[in-house]
Amino acid sequence: MRPKLILLLGFLVCTVGLAQTPEQKTNDARLDPFKPLKAPRPPAFLLQPGDCLAICGDSITEQKMYSRIMEDYLTMCVPDLKVTVRQYGWSGERAPGFLGRMTNDCLRFKPTIATTCYGMNDHEYRAYEDRIGQTYRDSSTAIVEAFKGNGVRVVEGSPGCVGKIPSWQKRTNDTVLDLNLNLCQLRNIDVEIAEKEGVGFADVFWPMLTAGLEAQKRYGTNYAIAGHDGVHPGWAGHTVMAYAFLKSLGLKGELGFFAVDLRRNRMRVSPGHRLVSARDGEFVIKSSRYPFCPCIPAGKGAAGYPVCDQDDPEKDNSIHSAMTLIPFNEDLNRLTLKASSAEAGRSYKVTWGQESKTFTAAQLSHGINLAAEFPCNPFCDAFAKVDAAVIAKQAFETRQIKESFRSPEAKTDMEGIADRTEKERAPLAEAIKTAFVPVTHTLKIELVK
Repeated sequence: MRPKLILLLGFLVCTVGLAQTPEQKTNDARLDPFKPLKAPRPPAFLLQPGDCLAICGDSITEQKMYSRIMEDYLTMCVPDLKVTVRQYGWSGERAPGFLGRMTNDCLRFKPTIATTCYGMNDHEYRAYEDRIGQTYRDSSTAIVEAFKGNGVRVVEGSPGCVGKIPSWQKRTNDTVLDLNLNLCQLRNIDVEIAEKEGVGFADVFWPMLTAGLEAQKRYGTNYAIAGHDGVHPGWAGHTVMAYAFLKSLGLKGELGFFAVDLRRNRMRVSPGHRLVSARDGEFVIKSSRYPFCPCIPAGKGAAGYPVCDQDDPEKDNSIHSAMTLIPFNEDLNRLTLKASSAEAGRSYKVTWGQESKTFTAAQLSHGINLAAEFPCNPFCDAFAKVDAAVIAKQAFETRQIKESFRSPEAKTDMEGIADRTEKERAPLAEAIKTAFVPVTHTLKIELVK
């Protein structure tokens, strides 16, 4: 019996280092009560060219922030896949609610792949009870099976964490720890469903919880990874969520490289980029694949996206801040500049657009990640235009489902309403394609005197 007990305990206890970066500490006593199951290994690559991705979830999805990051990334960073996206967030929704509406609201649009993110409302903002887990398990399994029955590949996403007892929870005897232990249990149920059903899994809970604790150590106790109401994250929390889902899709993050021979003044570029000219250490490149931009120039994009000259990486409303807590750039956002023939022991100034930084010859020889080193870069302006088109489309998708599909007219002519609203959505989807254009940019490499 003892070997079996040891085996069972080993299955139940996941290493605290799961989905963490080296900067995240594992000796935080606040993590001791949690027993997260080990997450399934992500697929080699789950996406297929031409996929239609359905992003399904509750009010956190309806915030249209992690879904916006995902669509921005899929549109601009991996354009060769030609993936299209729809978001189906519904405030206050639980897994049984989506199960009841998924045929009318989601499956009618024939998605080929879907992500789910439920559990926040399902956990009822209280300590765990078996009935909570069973209801969540039954409905979540039914959602996965319904998707699979319609030929849709699935990523079962876990809920995130909470940062405080939300104002709408009137119970007074449950603690933040009680709520997060409940959410961790629902996360474990998601792991079990993913393994049983043979689908993908996105671990949202554990990276959010650990990144939030690390952020409070670095940036102060007011840092709220789960949002200042305790539930709805700002940009940092949503970036952690997007990271979890994008990784679960099998994306690898190699967005391109520029290999420079400084002595010969030559550059090789990867697919998606074209060298226009090379002269005296100055290289003009035309790129049809963007790095992911964590901020945009002031006045250039849609309201709400972080603005470069106002962005503070120590604040929870910053995408850049999340990138200091999770390996987003390392895993998903690599645009590499590598230079050979640099003079040993010397330093070089690299200018990209309006920004300059100095690197050693050794750093350039090893390779630097331009996307990480230059968060405000020549792509940000073009990125902002595509992002504005993305959020305009996603905002319409909320209105389409929550208003048009629930209108009095829809009760008598659902198909007519669906056809009419799809015609209204079409130019918004086309605007994304129109906004996404190649960017011509200049890299200059100079020996520091």
